[in-house]
Amino acid sequence: MIRLRDRSLRTASHDNNAARRTACFALRTCALGLAWIVAIATSATARTQDDRRPMTVEDLWAMDRVGAPVVSPDGARVVFPVTRYSMETNDSERRLWIVPVDGSEPEQPVTRGPRDGSPAFSPDGRHLAFVSSRDDGPAQLWVLPLDGGEARRVTDLPTAVVDPRWLPDGSGILFLAATWPDLDDDWKAVRKRIEKRSEDKVGAHVTENRTVRHWDRYTTDGRVPHVFWVPIAKDSTAAPPTVANVVDLTPGSARLMNFDSWDGQWDIAPDGRTIVLSANDTAPPYRTLDFDLFTIPITIENGTPRGGTWTSITDDNPGDDFRPRYAADGSGVVYGRRVRAEIEPEFTRLARYSFETRTPRDLYAGSTYSPSEWTVAPDGAVFFHAQDRGRTNLFVIEAEADDVALVERGGVTSNVALTPSGLVYQRQSIQSPPELWFRPYDSVEARVLTHRNDDRISALDLGTVEDVTFRGHGDDRVQMWIVYPPGFTPRDDWPLLQIIHGGPHGASLDRWHPRWNLALFASTGAVVTAVNFHGSTGFGQAFAESILGNHAEKPYADIELATDYMLGRGYIDRDRLVAAGGSYGGYLVAWILGHTDRYAALINHAGVYDLLAQFGSDFTWGRANNYGAAPWDDPARISECSPSHHPHLFETPTLILHGERDYRVPAHHGILLHGVLTAKGVRSRLVLFPDEHHFILKPQAARLWWNEIFAWLREYAGTR
Repeated sequence: MIRLRDRSLRTASHDNNAARRTACFALRTCALGLAWIVAIATSATARTQDDRRPMTVEDLWAMDRVGAPVVSPDGARVVFPVTRYSMETNDSERRLWIVPVDGSEPEQPVTRGPRDGSPAFSPDGRHLAFVSSRDDGPAQLWVLPLDGGEARRVTDLPTAVVDPRWLPDGSGILFLAATWPDLDDDWKAVRKRIEKRSEDKVGAHVTENRTVRHWDRYTTDGRVPHVFWVPIAKDSTAAPPTVANVVDLTPGSARLMNFDSWDGQWDIAPDGRTIVLSANDTAPPYRTLDFDLFTIPITIENGTPRGGTWTSITDDNPGDDFRPRYAADGSGVVYGRRVRAEIEPEFTRLARYSFETRTPRDLYAGSTYSPSEWTVAPDGAVFFHAQDRGRTNLFVIEAEADDVALVERGGVTSNVALTPSGLVYQRQSIQSPPELWFRPYDSVEARVLTHRNDDRISALDLGTVEDVTFRGHGDDRVQMWIVYPPGFTPRDDWPLLQIIHGGPHGASLDRWHPRWNLALFASTGAVVTAVNFHGSTGFGQAFAESILGNHAEKPYADIELATDYMLGRGYIDRDRLVAAGGSYGGYLVAWILGHTDRYAALINHAGVYDLLAQFGSDFTWGRANNYGAAPWDDPARISECSPSHHPHLFETPTLILHGERDYRVPAHHGILLHGVLTAKGVRSRLVLFPDEHHFILKPQAARLWWNEIFAWLREYAGTR
C-alpha cells in the first residue's frame, strides 16, 4: 500500500477561521479498478444479457458528451457542459449543468443553450460567467445569478470571447479575444475591418509567414489574441456594462498564442495585480517558434485597469513553456516545459518558477510520465494526468516531495478539479462514455457523480475488452487492446480489424473515442485490435523517440507482429484481415499497401501518402527531425519512407475517406492515392467530405463515414 502524507487542503475562498481538511490517500490499484467496475455495474439500469444489442452509429451520436468540471468556491457544487447532437438536424447544442458534490441531488441544467460553455464561478459563488453564441454572431460573455434570475449579456464584440476568468475581488472579468495589434479595443474599427474583409470580392490570402493555415481556417488576417477586462457590478440587477467598458490589457501585442486553443494558457495572480501567459517569442515570418511565459502587471488608473510591460520569465529555455498556474500564495507558477525544440515526441516536464529566486525547478525530475491538465492545490501539491501504458491516470506530487504518487487509475482520467473534501474529474473507458467522478481524499473508492448515459449504455452489448502485450520489433514488449464483438466465442473463426492510431506520437487509449470508437467497430462482428506500436506515448521517452528519422519501419513491424499474434490465438480467419487508420494511422495503411498483400482490404482516413507533400500541412516545424532529413539536404531519405515511393506493389482494395477542409493532412493526399490506385487498376473508393476537416464532426457526415466503412468491411471481411 502506498500512503501519501496527511495533507491540509483549503480553497482560496476560505478565511482564516475555516476548518482545515486533513486528507490522505490510501492507494490500492486493484481496489480502485474493482471499485470502478462495481460502480459502473450498479449505476446503470439493470438489464440481462439477452436484453442488450450491438451498438449502432445512432447510439454513438445519441450519447451526451460531458465536459470539464468547474467547482464552486465553497466546493459544494460542480458546473459542467453537456453537448448533445441531433442526427435529424445535423447540429448540436451545449448547455451548462450543475450537480452537488455530495451527490444529494441529480444534475440539473442551469443554462438554456444552444451553445454555452467556459463556465466560471464568481469568487463569492453567487454568479456564473460563461460564453455563449445563443445570439447570432461570435460567442459573447454572459453572467448568470445563481440565486435566481436570467443570464445577462455582458459584451457585444465583433469577435469571440474566450476563457473568461474573474478577478479575485469579483470586480471584473478578464478574457481573451482576437484583434489586430493596430486596433486593440477600438471595437468600431475592428468591426468595420471585419466587414470590409468579408465584402472583399477577391479574398486572397497574402503572407510571408511560415504559418498559413490551421486545421480548417487560414491564419493570414493578422489577428492575434489579447487579454481584455470588463467590469462586473456586484449587484446582479444592475445594468450590464457597455462595449465601451471593455479594456485591452495587452495593447499593441502581435504575439501568437497556442495554435490549437488559448484556453488555459494564462492565469491571474491571487492578488489580481498580475497575469501570466504563454506566448510566442519569435518574430514574423516565424521560421521558428518558442513559446515562453510572460508576466504582465495590472495597474489601476482612474478606476480602470491597465496592462504594463511584458517580462519573460522562461527565455532561457529553447523549448516551449506553457499552461501556467499560480501558487495559492502567488509566490510562483507551476507550468509545463519542453526542453528541446522541434522534437515532436519531447515529453512535458513540470516546473515550478519562483518569483523570489527568479529560477525554475523541475518537479519529479527522473519520472517517465508526461503530465497534462495539472492543477495546483492550496498547499502547493500538484495534481496532473499522464498516459501510462494505454491508460491516462491521475497523479499527485506533494508540495515538499520530489516523487509522484498514483491517485486514480484509468481508463482515461482528465480535467481534475479540487474541492476541500476530494477530487472531481472525468473518467471514461472503451466501454464507458465520459462522466464526472468524485474521489474523497480519505477513501480508496471513487463514485460516479453524473449519470448522463447510464440508460443508453445499459441497453447495449459492447462485447469485452482485453489488455495484452506481445513481442514487437526488436523483441520489445508492445501493448495492445483487443475488443471482442458481442457473441464472441473462441471456437469460431472471426475477421480481424486492426485500428491504427494517429500521431504518430499518440496512443490507443482505454477511452470512449467520439470518432474512432473501438466498441462500435467491434459491433460489426469483427475482433478489433489497437496496437500501441513504437512511437506511441505513455511507454517512456525512449519508446516514443525510437521512430525519429524513420516513421515506417518499427511501427509497421509491430502491426504485422500483432497480426501474427492474433492469428496464433486460433480464432482469426486469415482471409478476413483488414487494417484501418487515420492521419499517421492512414500513413501506415498506405505503407502496408506497398509492403504486403495479406490484408483483404484497407481503410485510409485522412492519411499521409507523400511525405514531401506534408510541407503543405498547416504545421511544418520539426519535420526534418521526424523524417531524418530536410528535403533540401537529403530528399532520397524522405522518399525512402514515403508510401508514394512504393506504388508498384499496390494490390489491396482501399477505401479512402478525406475532408476537403483538412489542412493538417491536405486532401490531395487522399486524391493522389486514389488516382494512383485507379490508374493501376486496383479497386479504390474515394469519399470526400466538402465541409469537414481532419475530423468528421457533423452527425450526418459521421453516419456516412461509418456506413462506408461498414459496407467495405461487409464486402471484404464478411462482417454483419
